[in-house]
Amino acid sequence: MSTAAHSAQGSPAKPAPAKPRTLLSLLLHNRLAAIGLTFILIWTVVAIFAPWLAPHDPFVTDMANKLQPPSGSHWFGTDNFGRDILSRVLYGARISIWTGLIAVSISFLIGMPLGGIAAYYGGRTGTIIMRVMDVLLSFPSLVLSMAIAASIGAGLSSAMIAVGIVGIPEFARLMFGQTVSLREKEYIEASRAIGVKDRVILYRHILPNALAPLMVQATLGMGFAILTASSLSFLGLGVRPPIAEWGAMISEGREYIISGQWWLVTFPGLGIATSILGFNLLGDGFRDVLDPRLRSGK
Repeated sequence: MSTAAHSAQGSPAKPAPAKPRTLLSLLLHNRLAAIGLTFILIWTVVAIFAPWLAPHDPFVTDMANKLQPPSGSHWFGTDNFGRDILSRVLYGARISIWTGLIAVSISFLIGMPLGGIAAYYGGRTGTIIMRVMDVLLSFPSLVLSMAIAASIGAGLSSAMIAVGIVGIPEFARLMFGQTVSLREKEYIEASRAIGVKDRVILYRHILPNALAPLMVQATLGMGFAILTASSLSFLGLGVRPPIAEWGAMISEGREYIISGQWWLVTFPGLGIATSILGFNLLGDGFRDVLDPRLRSGK
C-alpha cells in the first residue's frame, strides 16, 4: 500500500463546519423567549380564526341565561347580557392584537425618522425634536393617552392613535442614541466624502445597524400598547359596546365581582396578562439573541 494511501487512511476526518443558527432557532433555544413566542402564536391563531373557533355568536344576548357560571354549554360562563364570554374573549384577541400592531407601527414610523434626523443633523433641528420628545415623556403614559383619546373622541381608531403617539418618544430616543454612535464611523464618513446623500446614508447604512434594538423595542411596545389600549377601553375611551374587547369586558364585569361573578373579569384579564407576558418575554429573548455580548456570556 502506498504512503499516500496510508496517510489518507490514518488522517482523521475533518469535522463538518457548524451551520449558522437562524434567529428562530436561537429564540427557540432561549426558554423564556420560546414561552413568549408560544403565547403570541396562540393568540395570533385565535385572532385569525376567531369566527370559526367561537362556539357562540359574541354579540347575541340571552337574558334568560345571564350571569351563568362556567359550564359545559358556556365554558367561560356568560356576562350580564347572557353573551358567551369565551366567544367574546376570542374575538377580543382580534381587537387587542390589531390595536397593538397599528399603535406600534405609528410609533415606529414616526419616532424612528425623527430620532435619526435629530441625531444626524444635530443643531437647532435636533434640539427642537428631542425637546418635544422630552415633553411627551414628562407625562405619564396613561394620562397622556387619555388626553389624546378624549380630544379625538372615543373609539377604536382614537385609541390606536393615542397609544401610537405616546410610544413615539421611546423609538425617537432609541434611534437618536444609535445614530449618535454610528454617525462618526469610518464607513459613514467615507459615504459622505464620496457624495452620498444624507437620506441614503440614514436609510441604507444607519437604520440597518440600528434595527436590532428597534426590533426589541417594537416587541416590548406591543405589550405596552395592548395594556394601554385595554386601559382606555376600561375607562370608556376605547372601543364602544357591543364590540368585544378585553378592557371593555373587565369594565362591564367589575361591578359583579363583589356578588361573586368572578368569571366576568377573570378570563379577559388572563387574556391581557398572557398576551403582554408573551410579548415581554419575546422582547427579552430578542435582546439576548441580537446582542452578541449577552449571547456570548451565556
